[in-house]
Amino acid sequence: MELVSFIPVDNVRLANLCGVLDENLRQIETALNVGIARRGEVFQVDGDNAGQAVRLLKDFYQRSRRPLEIEEIQLALVESVHQPELANAESEMPVLMTKRAGLHGRTERQNQYIRQMREFDITFGIGPAGTGKTFLAVAGAVDALERDLVKRIVLVRPAVEAGERLGFLPGDLVQKVDPYLRPLYDALYDLMGFDKATRAFERQIIEIAPLAFMRGRTLNHAFIILDEAQNTTPEQMKMFLTRIGFGSRAVVTGDVTQIDLARGQKCGLIEAREVLKEVRGIAFTEFRNDDVVRHPLVARIVDAYDAFNGRSQT
Repeated sequence: MELVSFIPVDNVRLANLCGVLDENLRQIETALNVGIARRGEVFQVDGDNAGQAVRLLKDFYQRSRRPLEIEEIQLALVESVHQPELANAESEMPVLMTKRAGLHGRTERQNQYIRQMREFDITFGIGPAGTGKTFLAVAGAVDALERDLVKRIVLVRPAVEAGERLGFLPGDLVQKVDPYLRPLYDALYDLMGFDKATRAFERQIIEIAPLAFMRGRTLNHAFIILDEAQNTTPEQMKMFLTRIGFGSRAVVTGDVTQIDLARGQKCGLIEAREVLKEVRGIAFTEFRNDDVVRHPLVARIVDAYDAFNGRSQT
């Protein structure tokens, strides 16, 4: 058990620290598996991670001259878990040029991923949901565009749910693939701003390209992102990787635990990881559950499913 008190008493800052209905305290409890009891300005923290929780309470109190956003709390919780490894690598932490000033990885593997996107022509980001694979890939593309390293961004995703038969969906090409590319749109609007991203689409600086329509193309001076690559077949993966032209970079993201291919169909991402692991100029980042940077519960959900699947296979 550890105690921490904030004197002189400032009820506004204490309210901002705790959040509405103590929501901020509940976030810390859930993420660090501790219990927090408050009596006025005195906080009692119980649990194995009580010291870490107290340090976070002190840090949040310093910020609490204004209301604390829930996202700010959750990101700080993620960073606190990885603080030792990030402190050791701080001098080598790459920063991406986007609308979000000072955007960088929250874990060492995320920073490795960013470095690989800058150093290698083809980068694979493989791992569970919430590890930042897609968001950082889009951030890397925006960064490369801002630095004039590429002339355009190409977003690619397999439309597995429609069996690649996009004609069954209503509307033009953009409307047909919009549901599948929505996560990429969200990241672009966040990193570039809605107006700038919209103008880039209108000027075809940003292009959407369903995987089914990639055959026969050669993409020069482009930053190409293949998202949800676990839903490609080996033939589709080979076809995509051979579209890369001069001055281009490609990032392939996927989660091999969420394959939606037909039963018995081989996964192109799993095969590519084995076939290309020794090929010069291609890099792989294998994210783990402790790289999850969404809601703190996401990492626990992933861990629980992994444990359940492990028991089921024994």
